[in-house]
Amino acid sequence: MLDGKRILLVIGGGIAAYKVLELIRRLREQGARLDVVMTKAAKQFVTPLSVASLSGGKVFDDLFSLTDETEIGHIQLSRAADLVVVAPATADLLAKMAQGLADDLASTLLLATDKKILVAPAMNLRMWLHPATTRNVAALRKDGVLFVGPEDGDMACGEYGPGRMSEPAAILSAITTALQGETRIALPPDIGRAEKPLAGRRLVITSGPTHEPIDPVRYIGNRSSGKQGHAIAAAAAKAGADVTLVSGPVALPDPPGVSAVHVETAAEMLAAVEAALPADIFIATAAVADWRVETAAVQKIKKSSAPPQFALAENPDILAAVAQRRSNRPRLVVGFAAETENILAHAREKLQHKGCDLIVANDVGRAMGREENEVTLVTPSGSESWPEMRKDEIAAKLVRYLAQMLKDRSDA
Repeated sequence: MLDGKRILLVIGGGIAAYKVLELIRRLREQGARLDVVMTKAAKQFVTPLSVASLSGGKVFDDLFSLTDETEIGHIQLSRAADLVVVAPATADLLAKMAQGLADDLASTLLLATDKKILVAPAMNLRMWLHPATTRNVAALRKDGVLFVGPEDGDMACGEYGPGRMSEPAAILSAITTALQGETRIALPPDIGRAEKPLAGRRLVITSGPTHEPIDPVRYIGNRSSGKQGHAIAAAAAKAGADVTLVSGPVALPDPPGVSAVHVETAAEMLAAVEAALPADIFIATAAVADWRVETAAVQKIKKSSAPPQFALAENPDILAAVAQRRSNRPRLVVGFAAETENILAHAREKLQHKGCDLIVANDVGRAMGREENEVTLVTPSGSESWPEMRKDEIAAKLVRYLAQMLKDRSDA
């Protein structure tokens, strides 16, 4: 029954801790895998070296060990087990469990675990019979904590009565019985699920710059990093959307959970966007080059005494092309306005001229290449300014904003 099972053993500070060494030996013989946590008091009765030698692994005792937090973490440690066993379970540990206290590694694990807990109490008979302990035990039983013992017997203090920890064989039997049933404690059905306000929605977003070739080695471009667009794509995917990211040349990995299409030029970006439609939301975050060289050179242009002359052609306006579609127009079309002056005035003009539903305006000097941004949302009905925050924070907030806009339009 125990072969391959993982037990988290919490050793409390009582004289009965010496029995735990025999319990560890028996658990290992049965094939169980052990993680062991000792309280500060437990180390006064048995040494971590003895416990580690028998358990075959490291003994944990420090809630704030940076190494342990990096390698395992107290949350992961508490949830990797199939069953949590507390032996000996002192009056202090039972009280902490009943009251939900967490002031050391052991009590924190007991509060954070998602597995059933089996306790083997051990204490002086008057401590066991004290009304406070009686109340704590009743509360723990009601919470689903499993008990083995205590037994009647001789105490280390010379008294006789209830409070003696069960023998290792009895604890082993109780562990085996507990593992025969389901030991994972599920959360309530409406708790622990990430909010998915864009579940079932399709979103297309452009990000980064475009590079318009002059010759095989030179291009017209800009300093857009793509950080804001990629952050919005990631936030939308996390919110449950089916996301297609059309990205110009950036030094960023594709966000998890999105379908990425990589392009170089504005014409390629427009073609990729049209291929990705229809969608519920289109967000034009990319800093598309306004012009391209009408005829790019086939060979590298050599330096000469006179600078070369280029005829420029206007690139397609991707935002306007999508916003003004007569068929398959997304329900929400969002543009970004990267300005250097008169930001709100230019954003309002762009909103009307392009025919989109929302413009996210920002000072290009404060945004390009930086981790932070400060934006103003402009709609036909007004504007809303957001304070400076990280681009991923803006992304998450914008996704919630757009989800609410869609909901409002559906309810209207």
